[in-house]
Amino acid sequence: MKALVVCLDGMTGVVLAGPAVRAVAAGADHVTLMCGPRGEAAAALLPGVDDILVWDAPWEGSRPPTVDDADIDGLLRRLRDAAYDVALVLPTSPPGPLPVALLLRMAHVPRIAAEGIDHPGTLVDVSHPRLPDRHDVEAGLDLAAALGFGPRTGDDGRPRVLSAPDTTGLTGNGPYVVLHPGAGAPARCWGAARATETVALLADAGHRVVVTGGPGESALCREVSGDTAVDLGGRTDLRTLAGVLRAADVVVAGNTGPAHLAAATGTPVVSPYAPVVAAARRGPYGVPAVLLGDQASPCADTRAHHCPVPGHPCLGEVTAQDVLRAVQKLLKEGA
Repeated sequence: MKALVVCLDGMTGVVLAGPAVRAVAAGADHVTLMCGPRGEAAAALLPGVDDILVWDAPWEGSRPPTVDDADIDGLLRRLRDAAYDVALVLPTSPPGPLPVALLLRMAHVPRIAAEGIDHPGTLVDVSHPRLPDRHDVEAGLDLAAALGFGPRTGDDGRPRVLSAPDTTGLTGNGPYVVLHPGAGAPARCWGAARATETVALLADAGHRVVVTGGPGESALCREVSGDTAVDLGGRTDLRTLAGVLRAADVVVAGNTGPAHLAAATGTPVVSPYAPVVAAARRGPYGVPAVLLGDQASPCADTRAHHCPVPGHPCLGEVTAQDVLRAVQKLLKEGA
């Protein structure tokens, strides 16, 4: 059986799709993960993925391609040539699963499952309502089960990634705390000044600090690191970053992909969490975690790229001292 799992989200969505992918892999002969360019590197880290199909959907991301540039005809040819037996469209942000389901039906995929479709049997063969307060990980597993795919015996259903390299050459020897100050959207950023203060406070408390960030965050990481922390801003690909996060004692990261990558490596997370997506749906999953910030802020569940409330009230009251206390709490619990 050839199975297609569709997750057009970025790093976060793809990492959280991992348990459902493994469940499908337990019952299929070949699993292709269809994702967007923002999720490709994360897809390569997931156990159970045999093949990756990358497609830039004209409704995903802050700068989606035009319909012409998306080459829908080319996508349909690829899907038809692959001749998938089943497809699982995982929970996604608006516009929901219907556009993907339509494309899959046009590509003659005979059995399609998606979440929350009111009238299954036209575009979707299996629909599963999202249960209240289900995390995206759990909702993905629910949908896989509705299509007949359950996890292998002993699979705990937590996000996981493939083995990562030894990164001691980058981080140096000895225990450390990672601080990841950036985020993919301004509404999820804690702020450079507060992150810089946190680095200093962690160091004063005796913690060695490693600062991480993507290629576009080098200047931010340099500012936050100062002369105190190990600055890895722009120096890691995603697999190497997974190695850095796996070896950390605790990772401090906001509502952003590296927080979920850290959880997938088994590392506890402190998250100054902007609730533009509810933590019950997308908080760090499967590891000890502390969420900081006002989870009932007016920006809650708005999915905004920019905080719609002046002054960023959801994170404005989170202090460096709050982060230090949270880090020490997780270290004590893990001792």
